[in-house]
Amino acid sequence: MAVGNTFLVEKICPICGKSTRVIKTRSRQIVERTDEDFCAHYKDFNPYYYTIWVCEHCGYAADEKHFLKAMPERSKKKIEEFLAGRAIGFQFVETRGVPEAVASFKLAIFYAELINAPLSHRAGLYLELAWLFRGSDEKEKEEQAMRKAIELYDESLMTERYPVGMLTDTTVIYLIGALYYRLGDLESTTQYLSRIISDNDSRIQERKLYEKARALWQDIRAEKKKQQQ
Repeated sequence: MAVGNTFLVEKICPICGKSTRVIKTRSRQIVERTDEDFCAHYKDFNPYYYTIWVCEHCGYAADEKHFLKAMPERSKKKIEEFLAGRAIGFQFVETRGVPEAVASFKLAIFYAELINAPLSHRAGLYLELAWLFRGSDEKEKEEQAMRKAIELYDESLMTERYPVGMLTDTTVIYLIGALYYRLGDLESTTQYLSRIISDNDSRIQERKLYEKARALWQDIRAEKKKQQQ
C-alpha cells in the first residue's frame, strides 16, 4: 500500500517472531541542501521520520539494517527479558510526525544501549536524532544529541577497529569536527579537521573527504580573521 513518499511492507520481528507492518520510504527524494555533518534537507518530505522500524507487537525498535540482521542469541535474550510482561506504548501510524519519529529513535537508542551495541552505531543514532531536532527547530535538544554523538564517536575511535561498514576512521574524525563546528566550538573543530588535513593517506585515499575538511577549515580561518578585525 503506497502513501505518497512511503509504502507499507510486512517484516518478521527478530525478537517476537511475528509479522509486523513497517513503513519504507521511496528512494528517489529531492535533496535541496546538505549540512556539514551530512544531514540532508529534502523537499516537502523528511525520510528520517521513518528510519526506525518499530514492531507493533512487542515494541522492539531498530533501523532497517539492524532490524533485518541476525542478532546474537545473548542480545536477543536480553531484549526478550526486558520486554517480558511489558507493553511498549508506541502506536503504529502510517504517517509519522516529529513526536513519533523522536520516540522511535529513543526506543532504538534504548535497545542499542541495552545490548551494548557498538559505539559507532549508537553514535549514528544520536546523530540522526540531532537531524530530526534540527528539522523541527528544537535547538537545545539538537545540541544535546550532537554532544552525545561526539562523545560516542570519540570513544569509538579509541576502542573500535575501522572501517565499520561504510564508516572509516577519517569519516568519523571529520564528523566530530563538523559537529563541533555546528556547536560553535571552532577550536575543537580545527583540532579534528587538522588531523585529516595533515594526513597524507587521507589526502590520497579519501580525497573528497579531505577536500571537505580543508574547505571547512578554511571557512573557520576566515571566520576567525573576521572576529579579530
